[in-house]
Amino acid sequence: MMRTHSGMRSLIDATDEKPKITWPLLRRVLHYAGPYRWLIVAILLLILLRAALLLLTPLIIRHMLDRTIPAGDTRQLFLLAAALLLIPGLNGIIGVSQRRLNARVGEGVIYDLRRVLYANLQRMSLRFFTNTQVGEIMSRLNNDVIGAQNAISSTIVGIVTQFVQAAAVVAVMLTLEWRLTLISVIVMPLFLLSARLLGNRLRDIARKQMEANAQMNAMMNETLNIGGALLVKLFGRRQLEIDRFSGRAAQVRDLGVKRAFTGSIFMAIIGLISAVGTALVYGLGGYFVIIGAFTIGTIVAFGSYLGQLYGALQGLSNAPVEFATSMVSFERVFEVIDLPVDIPEVTGAKTLKKVRGEIIFDDVYFSYNNKNDNLLSGVHRYGSMDNVTGVLSGKLAEGGEGEAVPRSQARAYALEAISFRAAPGEIVAIVGPSGAGKTTLTYLIPRLYDPTSGTVRIDGHDLREVTLASLAEHIGMVTQETHLFHDTIRTNLQYASLNVGQKQLEAACRIANIHDFIEELPDGYDTIVGERGFRLSGGEKQRLALARVILKNPRILLLDEATSSLDSKSESLIQDALEKVMADRTNIVIAHRLSTILAADQILVMDRGRIVESGTHETLLAKSGLYTTLYETQFRKDEKGGREETADSRPQTADGRPQTADSRPETADRRQLNLHFSH
Repeated sequence: MMRTHSGMRSLIDATDEKPKITWPLLRRVLHYAGPYRWLIVAILLLILLRAALLLLTPLIIRHMLDRTIPAGDTRQLFLLAAALLLIPGLNGIIGVSQRRLNARVGEGVIYDLRRVLYANLQRMSLRFFTNTQVGEIMSRLNNDVIGAQNAISSTIVGIVTQFVQAAAVVAVMLTLEWRLTLISVIVMPLFLLSARLLGNRLRDIARKQMEANAQMNAMMNETLNIGGALLVKLFGRRQLEIDRFSGRAAQVRDLGVKRAFTGSIFMAIIGLISAVGTALVYGLGGYFVIIGAFTIGTIVAFGSYLGQLYGALQGLSNAPVEFATSMVSFERVFEVIDLPVDIPEVTGAKTLKKVRGEIIFDDVYFSYNNKNDNLLSGVHRYGSMDNVTGVLSGKLAEGGEGEAVPRSQARAYALEAISFRAAPGEIVAIVGPSGAGKTTLTYLIPRLYDPTSGTVRIDGHDLREVTLASLAEHIGMVTQETHLFHDTIRTNLQYASLNVGQKQLEAACRIANIHDFIEELPDGYDTIVGERGFRLSGGEKQRLALARVILKNPRILLLDEATSSLDSKSESLIQDALEKVMADRTNIVIAHRLSTILAADQILVMDRGRIVESGTHETLLAKSGLYTTLYETQFRKDEKGGREETADSRPQTADGRPQTADSRPETADRRQLNLHFSH
């Protein structure tokens, strides 16, 4: 039987534009197949064995018709009949074994590629993720990796199988009767021409159907995620979305019907052309039998071989496109693997051990890289509608100032001539209008970005000369947008320190003023927080983030203290938690509250990427500059709410001085945590 289904699929997947295959690409592909070379050798041997078995059946039938039956040899007849039963059984066993080996090779390649890809993506800088669509990254990890797996375990194996089968069948046919073999091959051009013409039309329909499917899937993704579902409900657009979805689903349905109808015509014509070849073989073969040129058994054997030959040649006709398409998947995978790291770790980088917490910015300039270098290229997957652009061209990329950052920034430098020193244990408050560069400045400390020029130091060490792992160990950051995994509260907290026990979890949560809330939940610390923590309020998520950073116990704390969207109770709990969290650490705080500003040892006032003023609350007010304007427009609302604070109202030490980082008391919970981490 001819493999018309696989042939139809390959014609659908084919494309007029064929990607290029180079020897360096092939060599690299073979490198990933290298660990499985003995399995591949075994697969090839099984292919040869299966091809030999397929050749035996027509020869046995020929022998039965021409010799055994005319001779009346019943013993030999039963033996040959048993062989006809045994061959399919052996073929099935070999096929199962070959499929198992194919799966081991294919899944092994998938594992190897995904592991390398994921590891390399984890090394990429924040810039890469703010300029790359998540869907494209997922596509590389899924679609392209599977395509690469198919190149090794399916496409190459299929090509070899079809080539071996076609060559073997032609060789046997030539030994039986060269004239019938020539007749069989003469029909092939007509067969291939018709298949190509109908295949082009079928492929166009398939492309439209894939495009319609993509639009339908995009709509489902937009409206069935938690944010989209909430928006639909809030605006009462349920019926509108149902109607929109119905329209797109109907388009998919209609194209599916058209594709099935065209496919049936395609298969009917293929069957008709195949019948022409078969009719010629049996017609001319019958004539040769009549004149005594050869036997009836030879004609029957030729009929069987003819189906095998047409199926193999049909598969081989599209093999170049199928193989090249699979190679494109490897190219896309290798592109990610080969991406250079924006934030490299120098050879012989130092490991930060005990950190005092001194931070120095020395004439730092920083500019967001607006070029597309070191980013993913646009993807054209041949024979597929899964063609997307890798980078967010013309869109806003998330990052920068705690909000969307344009890929083309408004000024030449996001930060200019930034110089300041944060002494160990100090609180440095950063204030300024939106877009001043506050969040960008904090991103340089954990090396989410590197300065364009200038130096950032911790305890005298240039950050570019220390290991990224040790740097991350000593820095804790609480961003304005708290991210929680769709998992339990316990798992989200233990992300900071994998080996902490229940007592340490509870101690950290008490400091963050969230323990009592967790205890009231039905499942306590085993409560699922939902997608991105959506089941929790903003204040609850922020307090969990504070508890998580307490468990990490960093020496340096970076904090975006955004409480403007919280209710007064949540804000009060967070402010109380902040006082405990910031004790005994070096704190860089993007301050939104007057209480934090008054508690700061140093205030940096930023505007358009520069530090325009610095000092304490009183000295800055005396300058009547930008800080005074901010105070009058933003911070004095605390006073109107009855929460006016001054330097004299800050917590004081026993000798009457305002309490600083070095003089804050240690709570019982903090002593318990410090005891845990000291061991």
